[in-house]
Amino acid sequence: MKLEYKMPLIAVKNIEISKKFYSELFGQTVSLDLGKNVTLSGGFALQEDFKWLASLPEEPSFDKCFNMELYFEVDDFDAFLVRLSAFPEIEQVHPPQKHDWHQRVVRIFDPDGHIIEIGESMAVIARRFLAEGKSAEETAELIMHPLEFVIACRDGAL
Repeated sequence: MKLEYKMPLIAVKNIEISKKFYSELFGQTVSLDLGKNVTLSGGFALQEDFKWLASLPEEPSFDKCFNMELYFEVDDFDAFLVRLSAFPEIEQVHPPQKHDWHQRVVRIFDPDGHIIEIGESMAVIARRFLAEGKSAEETAELIMHPLEFVIACRDGAL
């Protein structure tokens, strides 16, 4: 027997609102539209009426979920923040912040209260430190990533 993982599925209240959100903010396109189930180009699916589909009870229900998130990386974090500012109705979990490994991130809620993290590409961060004259070893230490990752970024493999 072969068991094959396919993709994560997010339960949403309104498929049209969610399709618009992921399309306009993240550039996701619909790969497969089955009405209340839509697969997006990023390799995840949206499902309206999930409680009905999965035979789940109506209660308990939570407006926001704090035990998972979708994670995106972007090469130009500043440009993404400008793009995000065009959507003032989007609630932020927190304002942009910088982690100890030098990655800038922002977390937002999608229309159904799921957390989405948008982080600056770690490959971009590695290449920036290398361009500033840091060695591969220094860069690996600064960004808290394996030396092999930094070398792959330096050599254009990532």
